Amino acid sequence: MIYSMTGYGRCEVEENARKVSVEISAVNHRYLDLNIRMPRMLMHLEENVRNVIKNEVARGKIEVSIMCHSSAKEDLEVTVNEALGQAYLGGIRQLGATFHLEDDLKLSDLLGVNDLITIQKQAGNLEAVSETIEKALKGALQTFLEMRGKEGTVLQQDILCKNEGLKVLLAEINQRSPLVVECYRQRLQSRLEQLLGDGMNIDESRLAMEVAVFADKCAIDEEVTRLGSHFGQLESILKEGGIVGRKLDFLMQEMNREANTIGSKANDYEITKVVVALKTEIEKMREQVQYLE
Repeated sequence: MIYSMTGYGRCEVEENARKVSVEISAVNHRYLDLNIRMPRMLMHLEENVRNVIKNEVARGKIEVSIMCHSSAKEDLEVTVNEALGQAYLGGIRQLGATFHLEDDLKLSDLLGVNDLITIQKQAGNLEAVSETIEKALKGALQTFLEMRGKEGTVLQQDILCKNEGLKVLLAEINQRSPLVVECYRQRLQSRLEQLLGDGMNIDESRLAMEVAVFADKCAIDEEVTRLGSHFGQLESILKEGGIVGRKLDFLMQEMNREANTIGSKANDYEITKVVVALKTEIEKMREQVQYLE
């Protein structure tokens, strides 16, 4: 399977009065860059979350968001600030005594005192919370990988289609290449005839030597063969699947290098036009490869 580096997945699990939601999103990145956001009381689970994702994802800038809402009583801790309550009561009773007021304080009067009673969320049953988070994480990861796989398949098909187009262009270059030397010989002979005029004989051996030198300089057989080999390697890598992004990125560089060499050595306008089209398609493929894991 070929995977894209971009994707999104979300899963929500509700059990034991706890609701956990996990979101995973990713964009392109040269390496694996993993950023996890989760409640502070659950930070002890971060390493487990990181390992689960690392086992499935090799490259990309990954953002993981874990949210946990609980109404379980074991997840809540109520704290009473007794010192604050005593100080508040003492102050009120002293005020009543000063102004000779009846002491009619009730418990309900204390509930409005700020910070007297605080409710804090706790991790509760750590094992149960861990299991719920793991279920939500795996569910989000599955959706995330499915999306990556679908996009990867689309990219794979597009790259293979462009590769077939490159083969056609290379065939045009291969067909034109043998004609380049003959065209040069004809142009050179015609030029010499114009310069020497009628009655002057052309040194055929000298002409043949000049043509041979030109043929050696513009020979592109090796580059054409290597470029064709690269096309075959690309198909093999995509067929093999797995983590292919870096391999293909390097291969794109090699393909572009061979195309540049063909363009500079061919010394032929028709081949140069085809090389421009060839490089344009290679660049389009390189952009697509940047999305592959």
